[in-house]
Amino acid sequence: MVDPSQRKYLLKEYVEQTLGSGNLRLAVRLPEGEDVHEWLAVNTVDFYNQINMLYGTITEYCTPQDCPVMSAGPKYEYHWKDNDQFKKPARVSAPVYVDHLMSWVQSQLDNETIFPSKLGLEFPSNFGSIIQDIFRRLFRVFAHIYTAHFDVVVALGEEAHLNTSFKHFILFVKEFNLIDPKELAPLADLIDSLLAQTKN
Repeated sequence: MVDPSQRKYLLKEYVEQTLGSGNLRLAVRLPEGEDVHEWLAVNTVDFYNQINMLYGTITEYCTPQDCPVMSAGPKYEYHWKDNDQFKKPARVSAPVYVDHLMSWVQSQLDNETIFPSKLGLEFPSNFGSIIQDIFRRLFRVFAHIYTAHFDVVVALGEEAHLNTSFKHFILFVKEFNLIDPKELAPLADLIDSLLAQTKN
């Protein structure tokens, strides 16, 4: 029996070990005997950190002047709404959107009633919908990077890292049905290509 205080650490270690195996489909599967909420929580933190780091590599190229609106190509525009400071969807620049998004996700991760870290605390009954909202919004950062800054990513030599991170993200999203397929439309061709390369 695993000490509950060690569970998050062991799940994170499992993620790292399975990622190292090169089999991303295996890496996203719920380990036998593990709680699905714990698995979603551990991976949400990891994806948040990965996306934050990836976006950090291109921030000097993603300015309010260069990216006056958060978008994923000419057909997809994202407005910020958080029911706090922005009660109605607001058109903001990409860097402002990403800044609000990362702060909002961090506040969710730090909220003990949503992501409990203490023994005996339960995940909320609406945890699944909260996770879906987080992943839907994190996808938009990938979509913006690919459609607005991929040339910069290539120039920095980061495309393999971006592609691997995105493939891992999409496999996880698909495994747990976290994002409506319509929301994935801006990168549908890329997703199809990445999934075709992934065996098993």
